[in-house]
Amino acid sequence: MAAPRVTESTVTVQGQSLFYRRAEPAQAVPRLTVLLLHGIRFSSETWLQVGTLATLAENGYRAVAIDLPGLGRSKDAVAPAPVGQPAPAAFLKAVSEALDLGPAVVISPSLSGMYSLPCLLEHSQLFKAYVPVAPICTEKFTAQQYAQIKTPTLIVYGDQDAELGQTSLNNLKHLPEHQVLLLPGAGHACYLDKPNEWHRGLLDFLQQLK
Repeated sequence: MAAPRVTESTVTVQGQSLFYRRAEPAQAVPRLTVLLLHGIRFSSETWLQVGTLATLAENGYRAVAIDLPGLGRSKDAVAPAPVGQPAPAAFLKAVSEALDLGPAVVISPSLSGMYSLPCLLEHSQLFKAYVPVAPICTEKFTAQQYAQIKTPTLIVYGDQDAELGQTSLNNLKHLPEHQVLLLPGAGHACYLDKPNEWHRGLLDFLQQLK
């Protein structure tokens, strides 16, 4: 099987340049598009190093990983909200439109919850599925708001992530179409601690999507 091709580029979103990486499957038509966000100490390079971009592409998915504003190679871009505050839902919608993603599976660890959650609640049609990995800002929304969302969701966390892992699970379990992937022995960045289990659980979830 041919190794997936990973390309690097930039895209203009709301007047600012954002860096991204894209991995395309060897076959012509991808099964789905997956958008990967990242935590505060990380960037799209994290998904390159841990092998998630290649794993997705090898299994027939288009994978697009962006560097969020102010971080990684998008550090010159200004974030649309202070860290820890929900960003306007229009931001991630603009990312989706600028990259021409269509409905995508959105993987959202930690810090990136400030971007993904407002967008999920306002523009759920942009989400083929949602994979929150111990994201921040889950407490900013109500159980009633979550209950309205019919997006298939895989809640991921490590059992050593005593704070955000448990908090995010307690809030996100109000999403009616959710499953849980608990990674034993893993901390907050559980995909780094247990990459094989992370990839296996993610691929199993993606296989179920219609």
